[in-house]
Amino acid sequence: MLNKLKELTKDTAIYGISTMVGRFLNFILVPFFTNIFDPNEYGYVMLLYAYIGLFNIIFVYGLDSAFLKYAAFKEIGDEKDNFSTPYLSILFTSVLFTFVIIFLKNPIGQIINLPENYNYLIIYSVLIIFFDSNSSIPFLKLRLERKAKFFSLLKVLNISINIAANFILILKFRFGIEAIFISNLIASALTLVFLLPTIVKNFRPKIHTLLYTKLLKFGLPYLPAGLAVMMVQVIDVPILQSLTDVDTVGIYKANYKLGIFMMLFVSMFQYAWQPFFLNNAKEENAKEIFSKVLTYFTIVGSFLVISLSLFISDLVKINFSGFYLLGEKYWSGISIVPIILLGYFFNGLYVVFSAGIYIEEKSIFAPIVTGLGALVNVVVNLALIPSLNIIGAALATLASYLVMSGGYYIVTQKYYHIHYEYSKIIKMFSAMIAIGLVLYSFLMNAENRILIKLLLLIGYVIFVFLFVLDKRELQFIKTNLLKRKNA
Repeated sequence: MLNKLKELTKDTAIYGISTMVGRFLNFILVPFFTNIFDPNEYGYVMLLYAYIGLFNIIFVYGLDSAFLKYAAFKEIGDEKDNFSTPYLSILFTSVLFTFVIIFLKNPIGQIINLPENYNYLIIYSVLIIFFDSNSSIPFLKLRLERKAKFFSLLKVLNISINIAANFILILKFRFGIEAIFISNLIASALTLVFLLPTIVKNFRPKIHTLLYTKLLKFGLPYLPAGLAVMMVQVIDVPILQSLTDVDTVGIYKANYKLGIFMMLFVSMFQYAWQPFFLNNAKEENAKEIFSKVLTYFTIVGSFLVISLSLFISDLVKINFSGFYLLGEKYWSGISIVPIILLGYFFNGLYVVFSAGIYIEEKSIFAPIVTGLGALVNVVVNLALIPSLNIIGAALATLASYLVMSGGYYIVTQKYYHIHYEYSKIIKMFSAMIAIGLVLYSFLMNAENRILIKLLLLIGYVIFVFLFVLDKRELQFIKTNLLKRKNA
């Protein structure tokens, strides 16, 4: 058993580190693009990538989840049947979808308010979706075979090729925004080529009819749930474009991406948290441990939200040899960053509360909660954007994650009740709200704001040590720090 747990921990670390590295490498492109392209151009890129995200879900239509279930248990057919049946289905339908979208690119461009001279970008976009969707089953096969290193290598390689191609096409060949799509297309196509040995090894030119019926029955219900999750992430873009303009979309999404620092923390926590609560669910004091996890997550998460919110406007304006973390034309949207950071914080709470859903096998509530989150996102976007512009879109993101975390909390407390340390969490939330009010009311344009911000951050740390952590926890920190220092 210990060896199995060791294997799980090792794989989790590999997947987690590669995902963090990949996302951080991807973020490198944000300052590059925003220092080169106007908000109008970047806005159209973000608009098309919003639809790429949605159609990636549609092109796979839940067969990825179905493949994991049936390939792992091999209830029907042999190993090649379990691979080839979903792979061939996605291949056939993706070819059909791709040809239809290319044929209808002009009316589609009109529907999504894309300028006619940019309609050719729809071809690049659907080809990216085609290659990515046809890579989904081979990638899952690598996970089932526990080839974590090869899986992670391909993911990082994909992003590295994408970044390199962007730099070459834009800096050397002076391409415009089409370079972003061409680079992604090259990376996606090469990734599928690298996966060919896996495909050939497991391929059989035949669809297992009974298995296919089971796959569709199991997988199709995941389509609306997957679309709901993706809508929470991208639906604000087309709504914002329809209610404002594409320049606003570019400014909004560029600043939205500055939330990556909080997103990385939540992602790292998620990779560690899921195996942790599954392995410790049967411990006698499991609920007490899980309660502490929420408290400690809130401590670290709130510190990140506060520190990044206070200093992000100063960080983006640091000049690095003529380049900025965010191009000057995008600085008008910096005020949304604290809201996005707080949204990712609540996404982290959603992850924390997912423990009870998994342990009690109440996954039926997942599509309900995510669907509600998507609905709230749409409603709040439509209600607030006309009056608050990008602030309204950011608040819609925050509202959707707040509803999703709240939904999971309600379900967890009903079926797997945990007595959380509410007084400590309320204290931290109260301090966060107070600092947020000071930030938005006085510090955006105040003199000596760096010093005031630093004092606020130090004050929050002192507040946590005095009013949140108890004597036993302080002694634990002191002892461990002293041990490390003496070591």
